[in-house]
Parts: sequence; C-alpha cells; structure tokens
Amino acid sequence: MAHTTSRPPTVGFDLDMTLIDSRPGIHACYVALSARTGTPVDADLVVTRLGPPLEDELVNWFPAERVPAVADLYREIYPATAVTPTLAMPGAREAVAAVRRAGGRAIVVTAKYEPNAKLHLEHLGIEPDAVIGGLWAEQKAQALREYGARVYVGDHVGDVRGARAAGALSVAVATGPCDAEELRSAGADVVLTDLTAFPAWLSEYARPGEGAAEEAGAGSGEEAGARSGPRFSA
Repeated sequence: MAHTTSRPPTVGFDLDMTLIDSRPGIHACYVALSARTGTPVDADLVVTRLGPPLEDELVNWFPAERVPAVADLYREIYPATAVTPTLAMPGAREAVAAVRRAGGRAIVVTAKYEPNAKLHLEHLGIEPDAVIGGLWAEQKAQALREYGARVYVGDHVGDVRGARAAGALSVAVATGPCDAEELRSAGADVVLTDLTAFPAWLSEYARPGEGAAEEAGAGSGEEAGARSGPRFSA
C-alpha cells in the first residue's frame, strides 16, 4: 500500500487499549455492575478481551433479554466509576500531537458509548478533532470514510478490519488483547509495539515524495512487535 502522500493525513485512532488503558476503570465498573444487579461477573476476565461492543460481553453474564437494560445501567454508572482510574497509554498524547504537527486531523473512532468516550479524553487532556462512538470493526469504516481518514490506528483485529473496509492504511499497536502476530495475520499494514513508535513512523509516512515510507515503517514496526510483544502501561 506504499504511495506518495500529497496532503496532510487525517488519522483515526481507536480508544480502549490504543489511546487509553481503560482496564482499571472498566474493571471497577463491572464490579459495581455486579453489585447493583446481584449477578457475578469476572471483571478480571472481562478486561483481558476489551474491544468488541459492550453487549457482546454482557451476554456472557446475563440472559439475552436482560442485556439491553443492563447495558443502560452500565453506561449510567460508568462516568462515576470508570473515568478517573483510566490512564493514557504510553505515547497517546504524543501520537495525537504528531498528527497535528504533520498538518493533519486526529479523530477517534470507537465502539464505546460516545459520551463516555468523550469523558475519558477530556479527563486525560487528549483533544482529537472529532470523536465518533458506537462503531465496531467494519462499521468503523463509515466514520473513517466520512472524515477522509487515510490511516486508522488500533489494537484489535476488529480495528484492522475496519481500516481495510474503509480503504485506509491499518496501523496496529500490540497493546491490547491481540498480539503482533494476530494483528499481522488479520492484515495490518504496519505493526508497532506501542504508540511511542508512532510519531517517527508518521513523519516518514507524511513526508512528500517518500514512496516507500509505509513499507519502511511496517518493517521496523513488525520487528519491534516481534521482539518485545505487547506492552501495557502500569
């Protein structure tokens, strides 16, 4: 997918485990949800598989007919329980800033409920140009195409599928539930160990006349992912 770039890029970012380490907050929210509903939920297990829509997880713990109401309750208690414990992923702020330095726009496209996604970003001082919530996997292509995103950065194979459905370059970070090999196998064009490697990759990608920029970035990113594997913030 190497090509010469001729205009500043619009870059899309996933949220959970890409820009933010939401595991502590989501864990706390599920503990509260379990207490409110009287239904046991293994919050430790839940936070190992973040990415898909909330309802896909709730169906593992609640009867299908209860899931819509429980999802509403979860979203209601989320701001008070999940926002404060959540941390920025290493390199998150710098990645968004790198897009701006390149003259581009940074957008967030996430499966998370949009109002709660915005609360996270506001709390952490991460300021994208737009936030679009409620979209998962191939559905993300809707927003990526609407905003003209040429790159989509995510940590899950669903993010890779969304990027490819939009015709965008898939840049994967091995900081979530999917390791580097899974991301490559799903079709990621570039695999980075984490977002700290993103500004250097973007500077090559956005450099006019550098037709091999993406290929160079992909090689270095894949090698880094293979050496180090997933890395999480504390």
